[in-house]
Amino acid sequence: MRDASLPPGGLPRKVLRSETLIVLALSLGASALSSLISFIGSLTRPGSLKEQAATLNGSYAPGRPWLDLSWQLFGIASALVPVVLVAHLLLREGVGLRAIGFDRTRPWPDLGRGALVAAGIGSAGLAFYLAARASGFNLTVVPESLPEVWWKYPVLILSAVQNSVLEEVIVVGYLLRRLGQLGWTPMAALVASSVLRGSYHLYQGIGGFIGNVVMGVVFVLLYRRWGRVGPLVVAHALLDIVAFVGYGLLAGKVGWLPTV
Repeated sequence: MRDASLPPGGLPRKVLRSETLIVLALSLGASALSSLISFIGSLTRPGSLKEQAATLNGSYAPGRPWLDLSWQLFGIASALVPVVLVAHLLLREGVGLRAIGFDRTRPWPDLGRGALVAAGIGSAGLAFYLAARASGFNLTVVPESLPEVWWKYPVLILSAVQNSVLEEVIVVGYLLRRLGQLGWTPMAALVASSVLRGSYHLYQGIGGFIGNVVMGVVFVLLYRRWGRVGPLVVAHALLDIVAFVGYGLLAGKVGWLPTV
């Protein structure tokens, strides 16, 4: 018989709390702190925010394409280590990633729902970014500044997939599960997840923070409706792929896309 004093996870709340803090400190919690420091730096730098750039995918070794590729792949792989840790922790719990709906049991519904979510959020997100930048609340986001080499677009796609897996598995599936086990109310957990998502995008400016908080609310509500992060991973990956690849193809060729 399970000890009634233990939360549903089967481990003491103190252990679950420490585990959650460690996972966040190794991943998106650290990114949130880094983003805050970056934003303070942007605010205190001469010039308006829109005159400054936030580059998402840049070169690690300019002029040395094979070394650059090695660093790109290393960065993508190492960024997924916290997801492996979360998978291990959920397996220890006896459930695995299937508990948060990150598995291959429903590929076509996940793809379909994800594509619909991406289509709905994508156009609204772009319009909000352009308005926020024009109002001076956002830096100019440069989704990619990679050299024109053969691996450019494959790396951008891998980077988009890495972002989506890391964020949705940790900030939605894992975090909501742990906060529920720790006794947080659904509303408090929704606020925590959404504000965390906005916080690690703060380096883009106030617009990046607000836009991602709103996206976080939508994603939490959809996760609770579907019980799966799979569609959210698909939606996020599609949004980032379009942003990264689209910028690479259109930057400097259309007047409405801000560049630096």
